[in-house]
Amino acid sequence: MQAWKALVQASKYQIYVSRSLDPFLNLSIEHYLLQQSPPSSTVLFLYVNRPCVVIGRNQNPWLEVDLNLLKQTRASGHTQHVDGKESNPPWENVQLVRRRSGGGTVFHDEGNVNYSVICPTANFTRDKHAEMVTMAIREVNPRARVNERHDIVLDQGSVLEEMDWPDAADMHRTMFHPSSEKNPPLKVSGSAYKMTRQRSLHHGTCLLASGGLARISQYLRSPSRPFIRARGVESVRSPISNVHETPKASTPRFNNSFQMEVTKTFAELYGIGRPGHMCGFRELFNMNDGEILCDWNSEWVTGFVGSKFDNIDEVQEIQEGIEELQSSKWLYGQTPQFTLSSHSNEEDERERPPLPKDFPPSARVYLKIRSGVVESSKISISSDEDSANTERKKFDHVLKDKNIHDIGDFNDVLNRVEHGVSTEVSSISRWLNIMFGKSS
Repeated sequence: MQAWKALVQASKYQIYVSRSLDPFLNLSIEHYLLQQSPPSSTVLFLYVNRPCVVIGRNQNPWLEVDLNLLKQTRASGHTQHVDGKESNPPWENVQLVRRRSGGGTVFHDEGNVNYSVICPTANFTRDKHAEMVTMAIREVNPRARVNERHDIVLDQGSVLEEMDWPDAADMHRTMFHPSSEKNPPLKVSGSAYKMTRQRSLHHGTCLLASGGLARISQYLRSPSRPFIRARGVESVRSPISNVHETPKASTPRFNNSFQMEVTKTFAELYGIGRPGHMCGFRELFNMNDGEILCDWNSEWVTGFVGSKFDNIDEVQEIQEGIEELQSSKWLYGQTPQFTLSSHSNEEDERERPPLPKDFPPSARVYLKIRSGVVESSKISISSDEDSANTERKKFDHVLKDKNIHDIGDFNDVLNRVEHGVSTEVSSISRWLNIMFGKSS
């Protein structure tokens, strides 16, 4: 890998396609390219991840994700219940990942291709590379355009009169009537960004042929959302679609075709595909895993990475990146401050949904959590204020400074204040287990 590392640090234009489906490896390669490529260089990195939920750097996993459902997918063949009906999980072992960039929560699977462009901050705009990807999508779906949020959507209206068609180079309008409230545009690609003083990273998803499109929202629907008041970034919900409406069996072909088109448009955008200055983007898809094609004048380098042949995960910086992303400190400890409360209060006056039938009528639960650690709590069962105050102190004593992600079952923690097991405490514990993804 020493030769590749030298090329990363020297080449003006770089194009890589990952052969790995590991989200931790792919995000760590991306971060390595951001840190190690020259300040004046421009890099395209394309990758596909196995099923995972990816949250933004400043997001709250308990707010954004149904952690109970993720837990269920880790048991192969386990039956899940959705809206009271039994169904088999569409994926097994869905992982939770926190990326280093901002933005909202997304679902990745093998029908979704991720693109990443790293460029000098002086050359960066939020639309530039979304337009590049839209151009590639239009090769198979002319409804694609970039919207005002810099997402890529598919217009759902009927075809305009030919005289009203926009210029073919306009990536913000299509030849279709704008969508309406009843028939909104469907999102196929969202973006996130990471900026440094000299470098800007824009990466995004592209739903080509996801096999579980109808189920994605289930993973992104947390049962604790109505009870959490959070700082940080919340995801914006949008109706979604695949670029292709075809069987999942065609996914590998669609992925390869899309990667070729994006690579081609990238080369054309930066003038590295003109005669006499070919960057090798066509040759890229005929290369073997682990092979690198380059111009020894340090103009460009292209190739596949992340295969079992190149040992890229042994690069120290990439290895350290993987370890960081997989750590509980990063995944949960990065969470901005938030509170969870069972009932309306001065801090959070929202009306709450009905609590479970076995939740004690006079009980109240309030937790303040910072960086994934319980900073303070107020849990009481009794309707008598003096007794409730005593209970709050006892429960706070056993919860304070506890890492939420280290608690396996709240029943084991809260029942420490009783001599034996309390039915009321067990009921509260079951509710907290659901709120924090501990439910089995």
